[in-house]
Amino acid sequence: MHIHQAIIPAAGLGTRFLPFTKATPKELLPLLNKSAIEYIIKEGVDAGITDFYMITSGNKPTLAKYLQLAPELEAAIAGKKGEHLLSSISTLIRQARIEFINQDKPLGLGHAVLMAKQQIGDTYFGVLLPDDIIFNAKAALAQLIGIAQTYNATVIAVQEVEPDQVSSYGIVAIKKEIAPGLVELSGLVEKPAMHDAPSHLAIIGRYVLSPRIFNSLERTQAGSGGEIQLTDAIQHVLNSGERVLAYQVEGSRYDIGTPEGWLQANIELGLQVPEYTNAIKQMVKKF
Repeated sequence: MHIHQAIIPAAGLGTRFLPFTKATPKELLPLLNKSAIEYIIKEGVDAGITDFYMITSGNKPTLAKYLQLAPELEAAIAGKKGEHLLSSISTLIRQARIEFINQDKPLGLGHAVLMAKQQIGDTYFGVLLPDDIIFNAKAALAQLIGIAQTYNATVIAVQEVEPDQVSSYGIVAIKKEIAPGLVELSGLVEKPAMHDAPSHLAIIGRYVLSPRIFNSLERTQAGSGGEIQLTDAIQHVLNSGERVLAYQVEGSRYDIGTPEGWLQANIELGLQVPEYTNAIKQMVKKF
């Protein structure tokens, strides 16, 4: 099984960062001196992904511009102090083929994935949600791909959450444990009440999916808010007899779709850079 394609759903409005996101897509929010989307694409490239399908909306032309080469700018700063600041994204763009697919209406994560059906074809593929940033030496998606290849199965990333948080996530029901951190599923429940949750393992924004998910998505009825839920389609795949696994990915995960998570991610990154570490520690001492 060779997995070289991934979908990045990026059509969300980013309302929690208004008014900033009136003009700038939330995927371009800075994490130190790089944009959030750069970390996502880098994770995919590190996992062996060469072809990315980015699902966007018509109000995000700056996202496409950011992910294009800028030869005139490169030439203008060649040999100058800031050259290295542009080189990382330019190198990444040359390593990845990125195709943009427009989603006219926000009909849910499942609908966004379905929009890339023709491009993906009949192969397994990855999904990276740009709101979830995961820092780890081994890319989170690469961890899932290794498991998918070993077990020839759909694999979703999960993280243990507190009981009072389960109603904010899709939660998995466990059939059996396969290895430490790896379980086979009997079901998935979208945002259950705390007393109805089958476990405390929450689905987070990384998936390796079988191409059979597209048939399930086409059969999935719109749920709450008129959206097509990806978890419902994965449940359909499971009910059809396909094996679905969940893995507790290694790494620090931040939901940068919220101001709190975005700030936390910036602090972790800052603490890894010597020139920022002392400044952060000194500022914290003031409070």
